[in-house]
Amino acid sequence: MTIKTTRFDVADFLDSEEAIQEYFRQVVEDGDPDEIVRALGHIARARGMTQLAKDTGLGRESLYKALSEGSKPRFDTIMRVTKALGLTLTVAQA
Repeated sequence: MTIKTTRFDVADFLDSEEAIQEYFRQVVEDGDPDEIVRALGHIARARGMTQLAKDTGLGRESLYKALSEGSKPRFDTIMRVTKALGLTLTVAQA
């Protein structure tokens, strides 16, 4: 008997605005910069990278590279992506 498995992809579960907002809120709250970039990549893939490229004015390939694991995107790229995705980064006293 063989077991068939598939690769887990967070983007598959980001199927509503509520799920996306809660996921991003938790990641930002945890505060790990690498995880924030990775989360933006998951959200971008869930929403559609082609549309995000149009909305940000960045190339699709550049977005994939900027939001991939281990990348260190510029802050202005992060801000363009969050704005295009309809997300905000909020500052609060800890």
